[in-house]
Order: sequence, then structure tokens, then C-alpha cells
Amino acid sequence: MSEKLKIGIVGCGGIANGKHLPSLSKLATAKLVAFCDIVEERAEKAKKDYGDAKSLVSKDYRKLLEDKSIDVIHVCTPNSSHAEIAIAAMEAGKDVLSEKPMAKTAKDARRMVEAAKRTGRKLTVGYNNRYRPDSWHLHQLCERGDLGDIYFARAHAIRRRAVPTWGVFLDEEKQGGGPLIDIGTHALDLTLWMMNNYKPKTVLGSVYRKLADTENAANAFGPWNPKDFTVEDSAFGFITMENGATIVLESSWALNTLQVDEAKCTLCGTKAGADMMGGLRINGEEFSRLWDKKVDLGAGGVAFYSGRSESDADIEARLWIDSLLHNTPQVVLPEQACVVSEILEAIYTSARTGKAVEF
Repeated sequence: MSEKLKIGIVGCGGIANGKHLPSLSKLATAKLVAFCDIVEERAEKAKKDYGDAKSLVSKDYRKLLEDKSIDVIHVCTPNSSHAEIAIAAMEAGKDVLSEKPMAKTAKDARRMVEAAKRTGRKLTVGYNNRYRPDSWHLHQLCERGDLGDIYFARAHAIRRRAVPTWGVFLDEEKQGGGPLIDIGTHALDLTLWMMNNYKPKTVLGSVYRKLADTENAANAFGPWNPKDFTVEDSAFGFITMENGATIVLESSWALNTLQVDEAKCTLCGTKAGADMMGGLRINGEEFSRLWDKKVDLGAGGVAFYSGRSESDADIEARLWIDSLLHNTPQVVLPEQACVVSEILEAIYTSARTGKAVEF
């Protein structure tokens, strides 16, 4: 493998242009050499912005897999095609970063994990909120044992009115769901990572479609079309783990509440607690007195963090490429991302059947 990895992008839409392409283009250890999209104009524009005259452009991702010079594939397509493309890429000898969630279904997520093991290729999932300074600092505290045994947590992904009206976010067939699989997945990933607990026992879920049919609704991204809104507008899960811990997951694109935040978690342990609401806050007890503090997250202080000139997406790209070049540990393991998908699917299943899902 060369010291400058050659990368192909499959899906040149919003997430590719907003995250992957700009972050990868900053790395001296990576070169963007191929661009694929079912809308060829999007791939051509990505080539113009981030490639060179020799860059490959195609409407068919298989063309990228046939190119033996390409080392890595980033999958930035709708959820329904993550597994198909990622598995084919690994079978073609490529390492893969798939956007979140890992797949549309838990079965497909498990197939991706199996393919990585079978082919020996590296696979990761784009849970970029792990790379925020507050996330990394809190994770270090949890690893050190400062919170003790974390037995209760909340995973927060609540918007008052911010329904994404572009792309395929409202399309159940292509995405597999709405806010739960879109932003709830980030909150759940963070929470499980902090707890280092990937063994769910029982999942009970509630899924709602209460505001989706509202005409001319107030919305941060402009009114949505109720006819296109084929997914839920809110979903909630009650998750118990094998060790007895409990997680409450709350997700919504549209909810009548002022308590809004997303990709955050609240943790309650036997020694201390923490939350990310309005900044990272830690609380505990010492000498028979209660204390709480807000953590100063200025530049520095974490192993990979060099200041806000490097975004969370930049750090994600850099550490991912480093893991391929230097065999450093991956931050997001495919087995972890698979459990996230299994729990999300269990919430949908429980809501549909009216019964708890047992693992």
C-alpha cells in the first residue's frame, strides 16, 4: 500500500460535499481519484472541485471497484445501498468507510461485519460526533472510571422543527426510517461508546407520526410536503442491557418542545454523572457535599485535537487514513456500529408489534 492512499467516493451528494470531500482533500496522505454518482453531473462537479484530469467519473460504482489502483471506498449513498456497495468493495480488496447508519437493516449490518472478517479488509462507519472535543474528553473520563458503573443514560436527538426536506431523508424505502435512523443513531452510538456496553437485552419502542401531515409547517429548512413524508417524525426507545443498565433514546425532527439538542448524552454512574447539554458538565459528591463543574474545552487537552481549525470531520478522516497506513486502532469498530443498527431496528419492530424485542 502506498503512503498516499487513493480514494473513490460513491455518492457525490450533500454528505460527500459537506464532509468527506473537503476533509479528505486536506490530507497529504490521501488522494481523491474517483467519483461516482447516479447523477453524472454531480460526479463531474466533484471531479472538478477535488480531482484532476485523470480522475475517474462513473454512474456505476462497480467501475471504481474494477480499478485496482483504488485503495479505499467511501460510501455516501442512501441507507438502502450501504451494504451492497460496502460488501462489494471489500470483496474487491478495498477498505471501506460507510456513512451512518451502517445499513438500512440489522441483517445488512451483520452482513457487512461478516464481509470485513471474511475479506480481511478494514471497515468503519461515519459516526463523526465521537471526534468532538466534548465527546472525546467525556470518553476519556468514562474509560478512566471517573463515573464508576454507568447504569442509566439518556441519548438525546431532539429537534423542535428541523425536518430535512432535501435528498431522500423522507423516503422510507431508501432510508429505512426517519429521525431515529438519521439522528437518533448518532446519539445512541455516543451513549453506547461512553458506557462501553454493546450487549442489549430488551428493547421497547414507540414511533409517532403526529406532525408529518401538517401543511405549510414552520420548519428550519422550509415547509415539507406531507405526501413525501413517508417516515416517522418522532421515535423513542427504552433499552435494557444485559448488565442491568438502562438507556432512554429520544429522537425527533419535529416535536413541540423547547428542550432540544442532538448527538448528545446524559450519563449517570455510581461515582459521578455527566451531560453534554449546553456544554460538558460533570457532577458528583465529595466530603458529604454535592459538586458540579463545566469542563473548559479550549484548544488541546485530547490526544488528537489541535484546535478548532481542524473540524470533527477532519479528525475523523485523518484518524481513519492513519489507521489504514499505520495500523493504528480504529475509533469506530464495525461490530459497535452493528449493535447500534440492531437496537434501532428493535425500536421500530417493537413499535410495530406492540411488544418488547428480546435479544
